[in-house]
Amino acid sequence: MPPEFPHFKSIQLEDREFIRPRLWEYQPETSELTFTNLFIWRSHYGCTWSVYKHWLICLFNNGDTPCILQPIGPAPRQEITRVLLEWLAKEKAAPPRIERADRRFVAEVQQIDNVRIEPTREHFDYVYRSTDLKTLAGAKYHRKKNHINTFHRTHSFTYSKLTEKHMKACMELIEVWCGMRRCEEDMNLLGEWEAIGEILAHYQELNVHGGVILLDNKVEAFTIGELLNNKTAVIHIEKANPEFNGLYAVMNQQFVENTWNSVPFINREQDLGVEGLRKAKLSYHPERLVEKFRITLSQSGR
Repeated sequence: MPPEFPHFKSIQLEDREFIRPRLWEYQPETSELTFTNLFIWRSHYGCTWSVYKHWLICLFNNGDTPCILQPIGPAPRQEITRVLLEWLAKEKAAPPRIERADRRFVAEVQQIDNVRIEPTREHFDYVYRSTDLKTLAGAKYHRKKNHINTFHRTHSFTYSKLTEKHMKACMELIEVWCGMRRCEEDMNLLGEWEAIGEILAHYQELNVHGGVILLDNKVEAFTIGELLNNKTAVIHIEKANPEFNGLYAVMNQQFVENTWNSVPFINREQDLGVEGLRKAKLSYHPERLVEKFRITLSQSGR
């Protein structure tokens, strides 16, 4: 039986059977709303879940600032929004807030008294046309195309579907990557390392799709994603040996061409406010940004 609000339980692999269909029925546009993302980041964000009437609720309870994702379920959601914000204020003794809410949810709750809504640009998702990422056609992709052409001229590589036989090599690659990035000194990078370990360890059970680039029969890049909705794939993980210039561009292009050729759009998630990451994502000329919002309850509404 699912936990009933206000009781929560940690997200476990066996919860996928209950949670995933409800997320899929919602047809989300924001990258957080897949079971895979909630599961692999559960330790980093302290992610737990519950059910209130018709709505699925996910609580992030890490540190001193607990928050809730938007409730997933049918409209209208004004009632559940008020319940959740007031519960956070009373039970968690923290500023009550809903994070990474989509515009659909905002449209439903914006008339609630004492609710403040603000965009969180660092969490906006980057969505691209898959044909653009696959072909890199036109002048705006000239530099990307040159990087890939140079890589083709200087390296003999093989693209392959990611399978169980590649898991050990992928983990070895991420250990090298983390060593170069000093993951142990950065909680976000450490959390990402853990999330990658989770998605590789449970690759088959999560039913995700991946690809690898091999140079001299050695895995030097890998990527993992899945369908977010009927028209969009979301890329959860993409890692490459930084010693090979242009390898990320090749991995990106090959994965779309070989796995998501029939899917119109690709969501490559957010930049978290990291300047270099934002520049890299903008350089691929997104078709649109998926806005996300923070919803808080003012002092007068508590």
